[in-house]
Amino acid sequence: MIASTPVPPYYAVIFTSTRTDIDDGYAETAELMVRMAERQPGYLGHESVRDGAAQGRPGITVSYWRDLDSIRTWKQVMEHAVAQGHGRRDWYSAYKTRIALVERDYGFERG
Repeated sequence: MIASTPVPPYYAVIFTSTRTDIDDGYAETAELMVRMAERQPGYLGHESVRDGAAQGRPGITVSYWRDLDSIRTWKQVMEHAVAQGHGRRDWYSAYKTRIALVERDYGFERG
């Protein structure tokens, strides 16, 4: 589903990763992180494509935030920090996080 975002400006956190073969609770933790992020002040939504990420192809998750302070606050949530450490140790062979200011958006929806 495409996230419903407000009129810009807002921020996008783009997380691109390549998974290892280790699962060890990855799916459950990812779902928990989504539920927790949804409750964070400033969270606007997210989109994620993970199909095939465990087979060495990159997965991408984009989360949308009202401002940089909201992003900083989310990064410091203890459970999120623990999940990040687990990701570096076990789940990811590589990742990159990019933070971008969305100045303009537009779209199309059939219907």
